[in-house]
Amino acid sequence: MTRLQELTTLLNAANRAYYHENREIMSDFEYDKLYDELVKLEADTGITLASSPTRHVGYEVVGSLTKAAHDIPLLSLDKTKNINALSEFLGEQTGLLSWKLDGLSIVLKYENGQLKQAITRGNGTIGEDVTHNAKVFANIPVTTPYKGSFALRGEAVISLADFEAINANEEIKYKNPRNLCSGAVRQLNSEEAAKRRVNFYAFGLLAGPDAALKSEQIAWIRQQGFDTTFFEKVTSQTVADAVARFKEKIPTELLASDGLVLTFDDIAYSATLGATSKFPRDSLAFKWQDELAETTLLDIEWNTSRTGLINPVAIFEPVEIEGTVVSRASLHNVSILRGLQLSVGDRITVYKANMIIPQIAENLSRGGEPCAIPVQCPVCNGKAEIVGDPETLYCTNSNCDAQQVQSLAHFVSRNAMNIDGLSEQTLEKFIANGFISNYMDLFDLPSHEESIVNMDGFGRKSYDNLIMAIEASKDVALPNFIYALGIRHVGLANAKLLCNYFVHSPMEIAQVCRAENYLEALLDIKGFGEAIADSLHEYFIDDSHMELYEQALGILQIKTPALSENMPLAGQTFVITGDVAQFANRKALQEFIESHGGKVAGSVSAKTTYLINNDATSTSGKNKKAADLGVPILTESDFMGLFGTANG
Repeated sequence: MTRLQELTTLLNAANRAYYHENREIMSDFEYDKLYDELVKLEADTGITLASSPTRHVGYEVVGSLTKAAHDIPLLSLDKTKNINALSEFLGEQTGLLSWKLDGLSIVLKYENGQLKQAITRGNGTIGEDVTHNAKVFANIPVTTPYKGSFALRGEAVISLADFEAINANEEIKYKNPRNLCSGAVRQLNSEEAAKRRVNFYAFGLLAGPDAALKSEQIAWIRQQGFDTTFFEKVTSQTVADAVARFKEKIPTELLASDGLVLTFDDIAYSATLGATSKFPRDSLAFKWQDELAETTLLDIEWNTSRTGLINPVAIFEPVEIEGTVVSRASLHNVSILRGLQLSVGDRITVYKANMIIPQIAENLSRGGEPCAIPVQCPVCNGKAEIVGDPETLYCTNSNCDAQQVQSLAHFVSRNAMNIDGLSEQTLEKFIANGFISNYMDLFDLPSHEESIVNMDGFGRKSYDNLIMAIEASKDVALPNFIYALGIRHVGLANAKLLCNYFVHSPMEIAQVCRAENYLEALLDIKGFGEAIADSLHEYFIDDSHMELYEQALGILQIKTPALSENMPLAGQTFVITGDVAQFANRKALQEFIESHGGKVAGSVSAKTTYLINNDATSTSGKNKKAADLGVPILTESDFMGLFGTANG
């Protein structure tokens, strides 16, 4: 019983971190090992705890996305790592073998040829409505030739190439494409999903035209304009060879996969099989046998990022895995490092998660002196502190050279101030020569003209091009400048939300963020939570940051979005809830309000001028709060009657 409880607690914690928080506290290898141990223990004892992860599917719905019930329960798949089990599963039937994509399972519903709803799998019974994000997926048809109603299930994914490109520009690296995709799909702001280039691959119909075979279903889905996973027809005699062919394709595949799926082609036969409480009996997942390589841990390297995050990286004797030689693997945070109990000289096993990303599977030694967690930053020797859950290590010295270089590199990057000609190597030279110590010094580089022109690797032309780029950067949109400041949790999408809410007033942003009651105002911004609000507050109450900010505003020409000359909504704050009919979606209504001087908040408060809800008699939480506070509730027609003429 003690081990049953331990395993249940451990695996549920891992599921909560993975599905709710898009982070990992153990490797896939370790999770599978513990899960298999729990399954065996439950079978041996006949005892299954109510909270056992073997009884549940996916994540429980949390957060502020709208909950939506599935018409048909979405079950997970039973799994095997034994190829012979695939042959036994098929028997005399023909099957379809396909990639098991490592993304986020989603159901799309269409009516009259129009996308009406997108729901995440959630716990299999209740998911989250992410229709606003599905409409900006890179490859989803918003309209289809078939005008009847149908529903299909598939996987939202981010390609490996896009994942690598995004990770190259992120301070805290995403561990895998699945985590990145899940975070993007479940954002309240659809701009994130669009920016992350989320794609959708269908693998089956839940409702729609009748078909005798699953392969016919897939062909029909493709005719409607959807991308589908690659399928190969197999029998019990051919499935092993097909698995081998799939495995050969892994190095050149564009999408992350954590195995294969085998399902029966005959739909009527599948329907006769039914399901267990968790698994359908017509499909089986095949998980790759991870190729493990044993090696010796040589060192733990610690790298400091621009916000002071100090990341541990395991360095080990080079080994060949899945056809390539690897010698290092990110450990991501202190919690994972401690969990593995690593010591220099330990014998460890290494594998590639999804056959791509190097990970440490196990520490075979355990028992030596654990690797020390630095108390000083490896770059500046400033004090290092462990914070948060999972535990992460940060450098507390804001003048750290590593932070300085990477912070300035972020400031000049394309989506920030967009200053060409300032690589990290160039910035390091400028810092070493005393030309710059903060971002405002970049605008004073002409005072070092002679020294820069005579630097190795520079010259008159390079200098002139750099100064032109710096001058051009002064004409900047406020969200790009805010993003350039490198405030933790404030990417470009959040910077835009912040600027839109405060009608692109840089001093109002600073004053609100510095105020003692900053939470009250910032949490009204749709998509903002306490972590973002706290980060903004911490940044702007720092007087040195504020001094540079004010200096910058004195020399920058902040571009503001074109607003209507007619500003009837100035000074008014709106909250939008429910479906809209006269605008394409709620975002379009929000943009209309903001373009005419109004603000759109995510929750009703005493500062709300109007709540817009087409169901004015609803007993929803927002309607109740509006009634309690005396906030008028407008239908969309009421709103257009009052303010529609502002649209010209």
